[in-house]
Amino acid sequence: MNLRFIETFLWVARLGSFSAAAERLGATQASVSHRIATLEQELGVALFDRDSRSVVLTPAGQQAIPRAEEILRAVAEFQLAIAEPGQIQGSVSFGTNDVIAHSLLSRIMARVRQRYPGITIDLQIETSSANTRALIDRRIDIALGMGATDDDRIVNREYGAFVPVWVASQGFSLPDGKLGLADLANRPLLTFSRDSVPYRGLVRQFSDAGLNALSVSNVNALITMIDLAVEGFGATALPRAVLNKHLNAGLLRILDVDPAFPLFTHYLSYLEVNENPLVKAVADIAFEVASEADEPGIFSALRKGPLL
Repeated sequence: MNLRFIETFLWVARLGSFSAAAERLGATQASVSHRIATLEQELGVALFDRDSRSVVLTPAGQQAIPRAEEILRAVAEFQLAIAEPGQIQGSVSFGTNDVIAHSLLSRIMARVRQRYPGITIDLQIETSSANTRALIDRRIDIALGMGATDDDRIVNREYGAFVPVWVASQGFSLPDGKLGLADLANRPLLTFSRDSVPYRGLVRQFSDAGLNALSVSNVNALITMIDLAVEGFGATALPRAVLNKHLNAGLLRILDVDPAFPLFTHYLSYLEVNENPLVKAVADIAFEVASEADEPGIFSALRKGPLL
């Protein structure tokens, strides 16, 4: 029995669509249909009820899911335990945000390539909320971003906290020296999208101080936000780890604001039931990189040691 056919069955069952499974597996819809038809012929049972609008598991298909997951998990664990790391093949889809992409991602990718050269990482650089949705929908295997995923099926591991600083252009209309939130309230501010943790933190911080930030522009791209700050379009609170180049070049200056902006706390999340042990192997590497990157005032690794 072809293991690829079993994997295809699981993805059709999870996504409820032959076309969605084909996209997830990098195959054609015709190929997916052929694999399922062949598997059903070998088993002598129908795994799906099909009509023009949907694909629904039959009772036999529902019974097959845990068995199929167990088979694929056992095969992958056997390969990971016995094979030389350089011979291990597979892929892990990894969703993260701009903050990680411009700080730790290259080190994670380099470590994965060094240890497991046969593993392919499929990257999705999106907002943390978009990656959360993709993880729940099983379009990605790992989500590394701000905020834990509120779903009983998801394992959330504290990953690390980036220390933010308020910054603005050299010519921005704020004096040097100590500043309070009241000094920022009537100035243009830049932050992430409205469904993001930093936006909610900004609103909460001003609200707790009895203030209302009068002009907040939401930007869902980190580099765009930095460029706008450099051009004087607003002050922004961003992780120090992604600002060093602009600070060293004198394009931005740090504002001494009290209270400090809330930490950019990140979580690594994955599905509790996952037949691919490569997910945890890649997650362990991500935690190794976080531990090595621990630096006071820049980044604090929140979890030590492997997942397994």
